[in-house]
Formats: sequence, structure tokens, C-alpha cells
Amino acid sequence: MSFALKLVLAPVLVAQALRTRKNAPQLAEAAGPRQGRVGEGAGELRLLIAGDSSAAGVGVAHQDQALAGHLSRALHRLTARPVHWSLHARSGLTTYQVLALLRTHVPPPAEVAVVLSGVNDVIELVPTRRAVQQRTALADWLLAEGRARHVVFAPLPPVHRFPLLPEPLRRVMGADARRHDAALARWAATRRDVTHIEIALDLGPEHMAEDGFHPGEPVYRICGEALAAHIATLSTEGTR
Repeated sequence: MSFALKLVLAPVLVAQALRTRKNAPQLAEAAGPRQGRVGEGAGELRLLIAGDSSAAGVGVAHQDQALAGHLSRALHRLTARPVHWSLHARSGLTTYQVLALLRTHVPPPAEVAVVLSGVNDVIELVPTRRAVQQRTALADWLLAEGRARHVVFAPLPPVHRFPLLPEPLRRVMGADARRHDAALARWAATRRDVTHIEIALDLGPEHMAEDGFHPGEPVYRICGEALAAHIATLSTEGTR
């Protein structure tokens, strides 16, 4: 959508955004431990999960049903290695704030860090270029500080399919999310120590949480298994 059209629609978009934020159900982050181990034996794979509400498991009751649970179990199944995972996430965080959280609560060293962020960058109208710069800063900090050997960015979800959002707000936010995600993919393609993966999600109301904005368990399962398949490939290529 052109900048001129967004400018014309601005009063409508602002009113819809304010009304949606006011009326949206406030869902809690998933309960349960923020670290754990799946499997026994030697050759442990250490995994860091960081990000916003999607990383924190908003939309399901327990971390077993959230990304952390599905990802760690699938990764253990695919690699035959025990997986030690830790989760550092909070609802509402932009990419810049995810880095601030990690700097404040420094995670243990990991083989792979998985980052889920970006929707709040779109909500807060962070320009695409700045969003990529902030992802660069996040990845560089994780790698330079020894918090990860490889950083995997999950894609932004198909915001244009979120049932909670009315039109034209849904269309505008969806276009912004796709632009952010495309820029992230182009940037990650220039790095050897960072990857961005694509995950096909055909979202319907039945796949979403009750608020129509956050993932339901089917989405967490699909994303966890897709991320695990990618990380397993990294492991066989010598990330260890």
C-alpha cells in the first residue's frame, strides 16, 4: 500500500487500532518452567528461545503446548540428542526491547538461538530499515557474547489473516509485516551465522487463540516442527 493512501486512511487506521487494542482480550503468557531438558545422555544441544508474546506462549495454557515445548521435543526427536532449552520472552516487546531484555537477564550459552519478534515492530510503526538494524544488533550481540553460535529468526506471521483486525487495518498491517519479513530474509541471506526460515501458515480462526491475534496450539506445533527441522540441518552441517 502506498504511503499516500496510508496517509489518507490514517484517521480510520488510528481509530481502528485504538478500538482494537481497547477491546482485545488480554491473554496471559503460558504457564510453566522457562527452561527444561528433553532426553538424556551425552551430546546435549543447548537452545535459547527469545522474543515477544509468541515466544512466551500467549494463546495456550502451558509451555508444553507453546513453541518451547513443541520445538524442544521435535528437535530431540530429529537429532537424537538431549535438548536443554531456556526461554527469555515477554509480551509486547519490539526487537529492540528483546535485546534489552537479554542484556539485562543474560541467558546461558547456547548452540542455537531462535528469535521470534517483529509484530510489535509493525504495531509500533518501526521503519523497516530500523527493524533490520535492530535485528542485526540483536544477532551480533548474541554471537559476540557467546550466547549462541547461530541465530535463527522465525518469520513474521501472516498478519493479514488475523481475525481480530478489522479492514482496512488488517490489510495495512499485513502489508507492513510482509515488507519487514522480506527485508529480514534479504539481510539474513548475506550472513553465514544467521538464518531466516519460511513457514507456511494457512491461518483460520480455528488455528488462533481466542483473541484472534495470537497463535493457538496448532500454529505453535507447526512452527516448532519447522524450526526443529531447520536446526537439525544446521547441526548436521557442523554447528556443533
